[in-house]
Amino acid sequence: MAGHVLGIDCATEACSVALYEGAELVSGTYEVIGRGHAERLVPMIAELPGRGHANRILVSLGPGSFTGVRIGLAVGRALGLAWGAEVRGYPTLALVAGQAIAEREGPVTVCMNGGHGEWFVQNFDACGVAEDEVRSLPPEAAREARRHRRIAGSRATDLAAIGGDDCEALNVLPDARSLGSLAEAHLTADLGPIYGRPPDAILPGERR
Repeated sequence: MAGHVLGIDCATEACSVALYEGAELVSGTYEVIGRGHAERLVPMIAELPGRGHANRILVSLGPGSFTGVRIGLAVGRALGLAWGAEVRGYPTLALVAGQAIAEREGPVTVCMNGGHGEWFVQNFDACGVAEDEVRSLPPEAAREARRHRRIAGSRATDLAAIGGDDCEALNVLPDARSLGSLAEAHLTADLGPIYGRPPDAILPGERR
């Protein structure tokens, strides 16, 4: 990361922002708020040094809360346009994997809360690079999809409980203050949301 970088993550019940100078964290805020990301995100950015002004913006693409993903992307795009900043997206689960690997090296399976009783599951190697696609699965299928004994994410304990005695759980939510641990390979100029499953509601004329 070069220059001033603003990180935004509000794809889950957590809402976080961070300002970096190069790869060094300058300031950041992390709150678990459940709902209300639309009301909280912009004030959190404004509270950063220089009101968060940056020449590069990194924002979560999901999967997670449909509303949270859309809010983060809308704010990231708007600030990018206003500041003439480069905007890049990253997958939510990749950041969680990076956080787990920064705590202790080694491959990890990330398991996050999905919807309708399902969990988002994805496996990552020891460098934090995805080994497969993110999937939304019921618990038993998630157990079969797990490749690694270490599990991180909001559903880590739940998956570990059905995964066997060798499992190790790290309950963690994505935190923009940890973007330095994100594998660079996951950054993308494609700012299309990653939903992980079809939306619950669709507009007339749209297909799932």
